[in-house]
Amino acid sequence: MPIGDRIGGFIRPGFNPLLAPGAPTIGTLSNGGLGTNVSIAFTAPSDVGGGAITSYEAVATERTTFVVTVGGGKFVIDGVSQDTLTLQEGGTYTFDQSAGTNSTHPLRLSTTSDGTHGGGSEYTTGVTTNGTPGSAGAYTRIVVASGAPTLYYYCSSHSGMGGTVNTTTGATSFTATGTSSPVTVTGLIEGQSYTTTVTAINDYGPSGISGTSNSVQAEDVVGELWGWGYNAEGQLGQGNTTAYSSPVQVGSLTTWLHMTGGYQFQISIKGDKTLWGTGLNDVGQLGVNTGTPQYSSPVQVGTLTDWTTEIGAGRDWASAIKTDGTLWAWGSGSYGRLGLGNTTNYSSPKQVGALATWSKLSCGENFTAAIKTDGTLWTWGYGGKGQLGQGNTTSYSSPVQVGALTTWSTIACGWEFAAAIKTDGTLWAFGNNGDGQLGQGNTTNYSSPVQIGALTTWSKISGGNKNLAMIKTDGSLWGVGYNEEGSIGDGTSVSKSSPVQVGALTTWSKISRGANTSFGLSTGGTLWSWGRNSQGRLGLNNTTYYSSPKQIGSLTTWKNIQNPMATAISGAAIK
Repeated sequence: MPIGDRIGGFIRPGFNPLLAPGAPTIGTLSNGGLGTNVSIAFTAPSDVGGGAITSYEAVATERTTFVVTVGGGKFVIDGVSQDTLTLQEGGTYTFDQSAGTNSTHPLRLSTTSDGTHGGGSEYTTGVTTNGTPGSAGAYTRIVVASGAPTLYYYCSSHSGMGGTVNTTTGATSFTATGTSSPVTVTGLIEGQSYTTTVTAINDYGPSGISGTSNSVQAEDVVGELWGWGYNAEGQLGQGNTTAYSSPVQVGSLTTWLHMTGGYQFQISIKGDKTLWGTGLNDVGQLGVNTGTPQYSSPVQVGTLTDWTTEIGAGRDWASAIKTDGTLWAWGSGSYGRLGLGNTTNYSSPKQVGALATWSKLSCGENFTAAIKTDGTLWTWGYGGKGQLGQGNTTSYSSPVQVGALTTWSTIACGWEFAAAIKTDGTLWAFGNNGDGQLGQGNTTNYSSPVQIGALTTWSKISGGNKNLAMIKTDGSLWGVGYNEEGSIGDGTSVSKSSPVQVGALTTWSKISRGANTSFGLSTGGTLWSWGRNSQGRLGLNNTTYYSSPKQIGSLTTWKNIQNPMATAISGAAIK
């Protein structure tokens, strides 16, 4: 081995590898309720060769090896209960088949929904089985191949028993450096499990890598709630109706988890899973059942503590999913958009049907789209532009299924259109296309889902007034549709009917699009905005319109951004 100093991965004369520091020893991991951050504490090594340690590098990598069991009617992956079975490409999943019940219900995988029953075939790529189901040590194991087809799990002994296997892209790593313990790694994906390593670096080079830690689960983000922009109905929660062109904090609490904005009102959730509203309440859109037309400070929606972050707001109504999978709605019932089978207004949450299988939702101007745990897509409300995806322009006051597919994973509604991502990473859209927002290279409306391009690398979407924002798995940001006020962010004011990339950065983690206004969050915790800026809704301390992303302040501690309705005219974020 050559002798030399290490410079940028190269070796120069004089380096002795034995003088590099020893590997750090990881002590504790904590995400401290910060969700997409993990703090890694470690014991610094004593330097073998006398060279001072100059820095430490910490890495958090998505787990790739998992044990899967069943509990409470749900799959449990490494101790974490999953509403749906989601496996990442490159991951190894060992399904424990040792329980006595497995003797009559052996689990297998297939590319057909009922497995080998009815003439289907078993999927065997990367799959191994061991032992007899129901006996000690029995398992079914799969190494998920890159680009794996849509899969289904099924009982090889009985038809009609099984479900969909969702897949995500392969493991992702996040890195941070520091000069002392702990080192905080940011940008982790909520709900994912990670292993961590630490490396010490001195003048002679990097140390060995620490042994992998116990896994850490990235939890939901909690922190301070801030808002800015239009405030005529008190939707910023400041106790007044003054507009603010820069972010202002809502109270002093640090327990806010998520928020969504409608037209002049906001619905927020705290870390204790309580639901809160502020702003306009003339038709009960805050869900507080008081008859008071406006609240300029947050008021609690009932007393329940079982709400999830799946909350959505339309023009003057809102919807939310509870932890038990039930769906609820309140506010204006025009066009049947509450999904309650009528057009009645309700000033407190009402359950939509009796099902407890809802997992994702999004609200448009006058309609709702939602995904069930089985991967099916459903819509209801106003359908005059084909935004319900039903192949017609009919309005529906109760949920109706969009086609027969069970491969939908993400949904986002705009003003009169919707977009959705499938489990294979493809992107689809339907509804009003007057400004090219469906990404088809034209301005023709489509009343059934149509695919946007042929890529399979889409990960996140947000629907605006007449445009759509998208993030790919590589962290790049894209936009399509109305752009006369620069709301796409590509540096022009020309509308686009095919997706265009916003700048060259690949560090975008979240996107939020409102009424021709856009907000983005980077993996480094910076907050950005662009587009229309009347009432200071960009948070940039002015009313200037911008056609390219501009950073809001200089902070790197932002953790979450608002998921607004297409006509929302204010912004919100958590730090």
